[in-house]
Amino acid sequence: MEIIAHIHTGFSEKFGVPRQSGLAETKGYIMFEPEYANPEAVRGLEDFSHIWIIWQFSQVTQKEWSPTVRPPRLGGNKRKGVFATRTPFRPNRIGLSCVELESIQIERGIPILNVIGADMVDGTPIYDIKPYIPYTDSRVNAIAGFAQDEPDKIEVLFSDKVKCDEEFKQTLSEILAQDPRPSYQDDSERIYGMDYDGMNVKFKVCKGVLIVVDVAEIK
Repeated sequence: MEIIAHIHTGFSEKFGVPRQSGLAETKGYIMFEPEYANPEAVRGLEDFSHIWIIWQFSQVTQKEWSPTVRPPRLGGNKRKGVFATRTPFRPNRIGLSCVELESIQIERGIPILNVIGADMVDGTPIYDIKPYIPYTDSRVNAIAGFAQDEPDKIEVLFSDKVKCDEEFKQTLSEILAQDPRPSYQDDSERIYGMDYDGMNVKFKVCKGVLIVVDVAEIK
């Protein structure tokens, strides 16, 4: 398969990336490779509110795959078949995400797709883009096994010394509410760090509450 584009997001590393698309209003944009950067290729896409993205788990270096994995949703303690999960550790490292198509802009004859809700690291390669079609893609009576309900969100608070833009704070709250920590870690004294949108974010979790203790520009 040919890589047709790359997505650019505020996530420079895997830690902190939402575990599913649409859980946080993270913004990103898709830039096509030169041979696919033709405005005609996206003609009519502006009529759709959401798109499917088929992409590559490019940061997975493990070459061997296992028939069973430990989903974070189950606390990392129970095994499920790889094809019953969305783990990146698959025979083929392919991801599937549904994101909101905020706008399409044409710059110097090159189309750029602005999207919301991406769950991908900056620079992730994209194999294909398809429009989301509600009447066939949405199944209201679908059964989703161990992931039937949306995971519980953790309360997010900001230390008084944290000063940042309100819009950034809102998006960061949505990201952190998913609790990005590995499921096996629960040290109330540990300070975790993640990078998002050019900022280094430090936080801790104490008694079920996530507290952002520092937000600083990455230099």
